Amino acid sequence: VAKVDSWLPRQHADIIRGQARLVDETLSGFVRGQSTVCVVLGIVYAIGLSIVGLDFGMVIGFLTGLVSFIPYFGMLLGFGVGMGVAIAQFDSVTSIVLVAGVFALGQVLEGYVLTPRLVGEKVGLHPVWIIFALLAGGALFGFLGVLLAIPVTAIIGVLVRFFLQQYLASSLYSHGE
Repeated sequence: VAKVDSWLPRQHADIIRGQARLVDETLSGFVRGQSTVCVVLGIVYAIGLSIVGLDFGMVIGFLTGLVSFIPYFGMLLGFGVGMGVAIAQFDSVTSIVLVAGVFALGQVLEGYVLTPRLVGEKVGLHPVWIIFALLAGGALFGFLGVLLAIPVTAIIGVLVRFFLQQYLASSLYSHGE
């Protein structure tokens, strides 16, 4: 860090350090928010699968939530394990559908409530921007795009806010007055 700091232009070093600090705070907020989403999802899956009566429902549910930090893959892995256990355990189609319903509920909760609210709040982005970032990242870069969409959008948000602040304080903005 000291080596990179020595490369900064001296007249702009404080500004660059300040922006790097904001980016660090934003990315830390992302990690904390995503961790909270994973724990809440784990609890939701664990309780839901236990209520349905799935053997090892607590373990499968909580581990599914913890692995859900990898978008889609974590849920699909848990869904596969949960459905495998459900098919082996239950004779009734209704019970198997209820297990699938728990995972569907978890996905809806994650995509429309938890991630936009918990992660979006931590990174300073509106929930609509979070959803847009995930869709755009997935469409443009596939799985890797979904993984990196929110952190990259958060960094862009920090930089755009800085440049907007600089512009509003500049003579370019107030020149016409």
